Amino acid sequence: MKQKSIEMLVQGASSLGITLEMFHVEHFQKFYSLLLEWNQKMNLTAITEEEEVVIKHFLDSLSVIKSGKIEGGEKVIDIGTGAGFPGIPLKMVFPKIRLTLLEASKKKVNFLNLLSQVLLFEGIEVIHGRAEELGKVERFREKFDIATARAVAPLNILLEYAVPFVRVGGHFIAMKGRDIEEVYQCKNALEELKCEIEDVIEVRLPFSDILHHLIVVKKVDVLPSKYPRREKAIRTKPL
Repeated sequence: MKQKSIEMLVQGASSLGITLEMFHVEHFQKFYSLLLEWNQKMNLTAITEEEEVVIKHFLDSLSVIKSGKIEGGEKVIDIGTGAGFPGIPLKMVFPKIRLTLLEASKKKVNFLNLLSQVLLFEGIEVIHGRAEELGKVERFREKFDIATARAVAPLNILLEYAVPFVRVGGHFIAMKGRDIEEVYQCKNALEELKCEIEDVIEVRLPFSDILHHLIVVKKVDVLPSKYPRREKAIRTKPL
């Protein structure tokens, strides 16, 4: 990465309340190099220009800290993590979190496993599977302090994928864009899935005019056993 991109990363992280040391920067540089290399073999991301990667992937991922829910040591699952966002950048700056990366694409899982080895991460597990299936498995169901997702699905759909993983009292942090009208359209999903919106946090990404929101959802009771439903039902008959 060029010096300008490194300075943007460090300054941008500082504006989010995160101090990056040189070893952090080296990790991000390794991440970027592997991302470019593997992106030539498979579709990891359409964003490859390094300043854009810094802003739209690295700093966007780190913006989850604005939720106030990650302090280090939490058990976190990143659902539909893709190329590792936001999970990997969060693990870089909060090395004590116990991170599970859930991804349905086997090729992306292979990339994530290699990335974890290159960065010498401990306390990280990469799982190949689908959220609607693993959300019913005892080892994963209601076992996490925090679930994150940066997917583009509407919030009422994301909730059914993510909430089954969250323990009672834990949180789901949905990373959404500028328009958050869907927040007001998921009352039924919140009631059915025994959770409530605790906070909506506006985040302007450093060095850009991009406005994002973190939707912080708290799990308030045990989830009914019928959830999550099968994917077709989730998609065609959303709560």
